[in-house]
Amino acid sequence: MRKAVVYSNQMLAGHLTENDDNTFTFVYDKEYLVSPGSDAISLTLPLRTEPYQSDTLFPFFFNMLSEGDNKAIQCRRLKIDENDFFGLLLATAGIDTIGAITVTKTT
Repeated sequence: MRKAVVYSNQMLAGHLTENDDNTFTFVYDKEYLVSPGSDAISLTLPLRTEPYQSDTLFPFFFNMLSEGDNKAIQCRRLKIDENDFFGLLLATAGIDTIGAITVTKTT
């Protein structure tokens, strides 16, 4: 199981987990849900208390990844399998992302 924290505008928004059975879970942080002005991180992941479940990496997070040659270069330099989408997300979505969302590995 691998876990990540998701930030929106540097505020803890939720927790993303790759489960042992290769499914994925995203749940909003309880404090984020009650904070004034908190927005959903994606239209496909509206604010709610219940966890979201998926058999694949949620499209919102998958779309944060590089594609094509850039992805191949990143994977080679970071020594990450090109099919390890969660690993690539953890390695590349912590800083300098497009938009307000960042994803970092849980320590």
